[in-house]
Amino acid sequence: MVLDILQVALKHLGVKFTRLDGQTKTDERQGLVDEFNDDEEITVFLLSTKAGGVGINLTAASVVIIYDQDFNPHNDRQAADRAYRIGQEKKVEVVKLITKDSIDVSLLGLLLSGKLTGIRRIC
Repeated sequence: MVLDILQVALKHLGVKFTRLDGQTKTDERQGLVDEFNDDEEITVFLLSTKAGGVGINLTAASVVIIYDQDFNPHNDRQAADRAYRIGQEKKVEVVKLITKDSIDVSLLGLLLSGKLTGIRRIC
């Protein structure tokens, strides 16, 4: 899982983070969100798109990085929306990482050609 790789890299770099994925118990989730929003030393929140779909409010976030595009653009938009919540005081930047020679490149091509709708291009 990509989150496992990112977690190892963050630990190696000494970056303080929290993580929420499908293995996180329901009763622990809000505590992780509160910890991220309240502790300025925690600069990264690793969140799987599926696990963080409902009720997650990350107003401390200023950058959302989507590393694994979903075939449904609304899922990616919903993931980014975790940072766009009432109480957000920062400008939020959404970055989508695209791997060369992958299906993501084809999806981006469709997006830029106008054949894929539902996503606005901001660049």
